[in-house]
Amino acid sequence: MQDKPTPYKGQEDQLILRDHLAADRTILANERTFLAYIRTALTLFVAGLSFVHLKEIFSSYIVEVIGIIFILLGIVTFFVGLFRYKRMQALIRRIKQEELKELGENGSQ
Repeated sequence: MQDKPTPYKGQEDQLILRDHLAADRTILANERTFLAYIRTALTLFVAGLSFVHLKEIFSSYIVEVIGIIFILLGIVTFFVGLFRYKRMQALIRRIKQEELKELGENGSQ
């Protein structure tokens, strides 16, 4: 069994706890980022709806086009955020599974 070099010699038990807490913080940060994407997408979508409704007041198709662009940007932002969230979630899950395998192999030796 090869020990990985670490600046925390003699504190391996605490390092394991820190690693688990760091993984939990990463999961929470991923969820927070996804919620920010949703918030931004919703804001763009509502702004687009507002511009579309302003067309009735100003009788301008430019305002309606701007509204449609905002609506489309909101929808695209939501799906980009969803894609990035799912991709990061899969990466975190894969890393945790690899760590558990490594701990199982080291524990059996």
